[in-house]
Amino acid sequence: MTIVEAIKQVMLVAGKPLTPSEAYDLIVKKKLYSFNADNPSHIVRSQIRRHCKGLDFPSSKPTKHFEEFEDGKYYFLEKPLKARAVVGKPSKISEKTQPTTATINKQLKELHYSYHEALKTKILKGLKSLTPSAFELFSKKLLEVYGFHDMKVTHISKDGGIDGFGKLKIGLAEMNVAFQCKKWSTNSIHRPEVDKFRGAIQGEFEQGIFITTTGFAPGAKAVSFKRGAVPIVLIDGDGIVDLMIQKEFGVQKESLPVYSYALDLALTEEE
Repeated sequence: MTIVEAIKQVMLVAGKPLTPSEAYDLIVKKKLYSFNADNPSHIVRSQIRRHCKGLDFPSSKPTKHFEEFEDGKYYFLEKPLKARAVVGKPSKISEKTQPTTATINKQLKELHYSYHEALKTKILKGLKSLTPSAFELFSKKLLEVYGFHDMKVTHISKDGGIDGFGKLKIGLAEMNVAFQCKKWSTNSIHRPEVDKFRGAIQGEFEQGIFITTTGFAPGAKAVSFKRGAVPIVLIDGDGIVDLMIQKEFGVQKESLPVYSYALDLALTEEE
């Protein structure tokens, strides 16, 4: 039995979409496949994503066996999908109708912007579908990618409380930081939420980070930095996605080289 077949089998037995970790645990429990790798759980995740409908990247496979659902879960397709092979060469466009390279380049930039915005919307929708505990864990990992260390999730949920804490090295010193997560769908964070969080960390932490999938009301932004009080860094939904893309965390980068005309560079003599 291949890894893909084993994954399909446990999904069929479960009768519902599974996360890669859940699929791996069931494969091991039912002894459907013997892994020979240092990180076998990662192998399962990689195989699912490489064979997932709608996910195309350099190492992905043309035959798709799975589809993605919310909460980072996947389920197998009843019939595998195969990418259509390109047969022959495209018909030649006449010089009269062929667009200029400048026009195509402009269209590429417009498409890139549209794709970028659509991707950000999809990522944010996925974040909003996470459970509160999963969003806390995600926030911890995001801060670690950004440079924070010794990060821990408190697993204590209450208004104005602390969802996690850790440290950030600044020069020769280290700053104690705490973070609060609000996985909301619509409503913005207002000033009382920021004030409660600051009150919970005052005297013990040098900085607070407030992370939400929505946004912050003007009143909340106005009190994020106050003289003599612990500064609170505000990260809204758009900010989260920007950090993910900047650090390539939770996204996969595809390289599509685009060349521009520069014949003059080939003819320029070096001094």
